[in-house]
Amino acid sequence: MLGYEVFGWVVFAHVVASASTRDFTRYVNLFIGTEGPDVGTAYNSGNVFTGASLPFGAVKVGIDTTRWNTSFAANAGYTPDGNVTAITMLHESGTGGAPTYGLVPQMPLTSLQGVNLMDNLTYMQPRTVPDEATVGYYKTSLANGVSAEMSATHHAGIMKYSYPSTGEKYVMVDISHFLPSLGKKEQWYSNGMIETSGDYRVYFCGRFDIIPSNTRLFFGKYTDPFWPNATDSKHTFISGTTISGGTVGYQYANRLGALFEFPSNATTVHSKVGISWISASEACEFVEAEIPHWDLNTNVSQAKDTWNSEVLSKIDVQSDNTTRLEMFYTALYHSHLLPSDRTGENPNWESDEPYYDDFYTLWDTFRCLNSLFTLILPSRQEGIVRALIDIWKHERFMPDGRSHNYNGRVQGGSNADNVLADAYVKGLRGGINWTDGYLAMKTNAEVLPYNNYDPEELTGSTKEGRGALPEWHKYGYITPNFGRSLSKTVDYSLNDFALSQIARGEAPEDVALYLNRSAGWQKMWNADVTSLNFTGFLAPTWANGSVMADYDPLSCGACEWDSISYEGVPWEYSFSIPHDISTLITLMGGPATFERRLDTMFMSQLSGSDVGGNGIGSMIFNPGNEPSFMTPFLYNYVAGRQGKSVMRAKGVVNEFYGEWEEW
Repeated sequence: MLGYEVFGWVVFAHVVASASTRDFTRYVNLFIGTEGPDVGTAYNSGNVFTGASLPFGAVKVGIDTTRWNTSFAANAGYTPDGNVTAITMLHESGTGGAPTYGLVPQMPLTSLQGVNLMDNLTYMQPRTVPDEATVGYYKTSLANGVSAEMSATHHAGIMKYSYPSTGEKYVMVDISHFLPSLGKKEQWYSNGMIETSGDYRVYFCGRFDIIPSNTRLFFGKYTDPFWPNATDSKHTFISGTTISGGTVGYQYANRLGALFEFPSNATTVHSKVGISWISASEACEFVEAEIPHWDLNTNVSQAKDTWNSEVLSKIDVQSDNTTRLEMFYTALYHSHLLPSDRTGENPNWESDEPYYDDFYTLWDTFRCLNSLFTLILPSRQEGIVRALIDIWKHERFMPDGRSHNYNGRVQGGSNADNVLADAYVKGLRGGINWTDGYLAMKTNAEVLPYNNYDPEELTGSTKEGRGALPEWHKYGYITPNFGRSLSKTVDYSLNDFALSQIARGEAPEDVALYLNRSAGWQKMWNADVTSLNFTGFLAPTWANGSVMADYDPLSCGACEWDSISYEGVPWEYSFSIPHDISTLITLMGGPATFERRLDTMFMSQLSGSDVGGNGIGSMIFNPGNEPSFMTPFLYNYVAGRQGKSVMRAKGVVNEFYGEWEEW
């Protein structure tokens, strides 16, 4: 039995059987993190998914809602203040940037009067009472009198629509529906196809428990591809059982849909939808295998059992403080929604290896989440590592972020390196081919990725690998000729330390090379830079050794892709050297000065640059973003001051975290 002291609670991680009778799902509040600082809105919220899913589920069934300001995104579909536009099968959770998915929709309607099926502004529905959500279950009550309940298995969803006793009953499917993109970018509808047959299967394989009295297919055109589900073009019904979108491309393809009408005496309609990235027949097989019944409550019960046995019972917190239990188990639940396990569902190549998609960027998760997987779900983490290596085999680089089968952006270094090294030193072996794993990491360390010319940072690749590799090899640090030069130097240093650790077992001849490179951050350390009465900081350094003019360690400008450091000021990054704290303490002036610097990080009204939604509080320490995650625990490296790490961690939790929906 392992004992941990976490924020003042004693937490025991042990085998599932010893906690199997306890229902941990009752402590999960799915609405925590759905509101931002403007109460009642999702602006700057946690973008968490509120619908139904299994751990690492490929299907996440939930509602999509409107949001009127296209400068921010409803990344998980849900907003507390928007109108419901669809119930869709695919979502992510907690992500920033532009949204993905909101695909395979259904919308229950009770009238077609004034409705343009091409324009969700004409049929969207306000909610009459607050939504309800528990693990494996979601319910929303619409102004048209329909209540929609939903649950999920790994590859399928089940919905229950309860209609008013009188009036018309429809379920509308708009294939072209998707989540509006951030700032009108990243995602759009390209083409689609719908087929209906005697048992009313849709090509992604949907079924109803009641035979519709009428089924009509429809199509229409876009007038604004960036406001995806609205148009002044009217829908057109066609006869037949098949419809295709025609020429591929959002500016050419027809938008497609199907309208299912049900008998007037049908007050309840159930629907099951299977999702496959391989074929409609695969999707149908998922429906048959995973939901062989029409009982939504049975599915909810099974989902709760799965969450309890596979995840929540892995850590048994004994406490009389219900608030703390809700905070802990909600966070544990949220942390196991991604990545999505799509083993056997990779459309791009055939492989016997596990396949995972929808990686919340590893720049975020290597710091804590992936290590947690290794500790409590080692077989799951083994599969994730194998999937990362398999992606490298077929796409040349491991991802940092990945969604919808494509590698996404790289915020700093090549952080799959850190994930693999953490698994390796913790003894994770199983089916992992560590020879290939090390070669995948060496690709990051030695091969320059092509420049994708990201308009937010043109100097090097932001897609995968290390975009500033030539300077790293030449100088041992990154100059301001590249965006995020200071934070990249910090990240690349840790990445190469990660390589040195696996090299000890897989390629001993490489250990010295990568260990020496891991000290690159020291070449950017400048003993003459002062701030807040302290001397010696990381500083953006040109090739000739001079520091960038007008440099202030408390400032990173916008702290974005083309800034000197990313989502954190140099004061923060100067503490972000987890692989060589002893050298860092020496450069900062010794243990006593190191402790005073740490104390300064937690003083109020000292924060420098405004990092917008990535910032919380007025301290230099930023509890809301990754570069500061480790800082409270650095007192452990000062003899006799370990208790201050507990004090700081508890203080941060008490001030900035709770069971609120907003923060």
